[in-house]
Amino acid sequence: MVHIGPGTVDGRVVAPASKSDAQRALAAASLARGRSIITGYTPCADTDAAIGVVEALGAAVETRGGTIVVDGWRRDAAPRVDCGESGLCLRMFAAIAALHDREITLDGRGSLRSRPIGMLEDALRACGVACRSERGRLPLVVHGPLRGGTVAVDGSVTSQHVTGLLFALPLAGDDTRLVVERATSRPYLAMTLRTLEAFGIAIEADADLSMFSVPGRQQYRATSYEVEGDWSGASCLLVAGAIAGRVTIDNLDPQSPQADQAILDVLRRAGASLTIDGHAVTVGQGALAAFEWHAGDAPDLVPALVALACHCAGASRITGITRLRHKESDRVSALVEMFRGIGGEVATDGDALVVAGGPLRGGTAETRHDHRIAMAASVAALRTARGVTLDDSACVDKSYPHFFDDLRLLGARS
Repeated sequence: MVHIGPGTVDGRVVAPASKSDAQRALAAASLARGRSIITGYTPCADTDAAIGVVEALGAAVETRGGTIVVDGWRRDAAPRVDCGESGLCLRMFAAIAALHDREITLDGRGSLRSRPIGMLEDALRACGVACRSERGRLPLVVHGPLRGGTVAVDGSVTSQHVTGLLFALPLAGDDTRLVVERATSRPYLAMTLRTLEAFGIAIEADADLSMFSVPGRQQYRATSYEVEGDWSGASCLLVAGAIAGRVTIDNLDPQSPQADQAILDVLRRAGASLTIDGHAVTVGQGALAAFEWHAGDAPDLVPALVALACHCAGASRITGITRLRHKESDRVSALVEMFRGIGGEVATDGDALVVAGGPLRGGTAETRHDHRIAMAASVAALRTARGVTLDDSACVDKSYPHFFDDLRLLGARS
């Protein structure tokens, strides 16, 4: 348990590595014949799970401080791989595992074992992969080889299984026309295409990233790749600056395709003070006012934005929240319950969260072992009457193990 007391923040920290970017780089490096060097790595549970998966699927991996060395396609794939609690890891590497002409079982732990995977199975079957699961839950058994052709998949809940297909299909024996129906999280697909290009893969996409032309029989090129700083992890700390002082975060690319770079737009709308100097972003307090924002492409921002909205004058409205029910927790009910528990006025209205700004008393935050709920509660604690005690602080290890250290560096009391 960790207690975050009320107070101000004023300081500078470095954003951790983007686990989304790092996992994509690991996938590409594992498929390249030769040695790739991935720099800018900072450990977290999800990235470490991806390292374990690429090793199980045949790559050799060595970590050297902030560098990962990957020798792709070194040995045969293991019959079973563990995706930890990472949804991206499961959905991306399921398609890569299906490149093999043998049964491979993908499993996970914690909340990942209860998350539905029917959409993933449908996408794999559309590419000729035999698969079976436990009534739409893990473990998932896949048996390739994955084939190209004309393929249509549902992208309404997540784009992660689309990312998996985009990594695997360039190695299929046939060309592919991949159509994504009701595509969401398009910025993450843009990240995928950028990574693929860096490793020598050519894919043509239409403007709204709902149709892809994927030539088969391509070869990944081993290369050097630098992982970006993580806008998702930085979002709560930037909100801390907006509500409780001033924060500068280094290692953030304002031109990044990461979906959660959208935090800059929301902070501007809300009235926070915002300065960008190269890859350093500074956010300070301003006259914060209620905002409206649609979460369709960046659902991971919602916990941080609820913390922000609690300190904005008026009622803020965050729409497009349905997809949050299938994260590490049901984040819709988790956010309502947690913020109400510390004195906030948060309610659902159809596909929206409505947050009335006002003082928070503090208390105990039920995180449901969800890293983003824990980080949002910690930041909200800075503007409470008596602080917030988190029932689980270790859950931040999933994406940002040093979150509480950085929060303390900024001046938070715990």
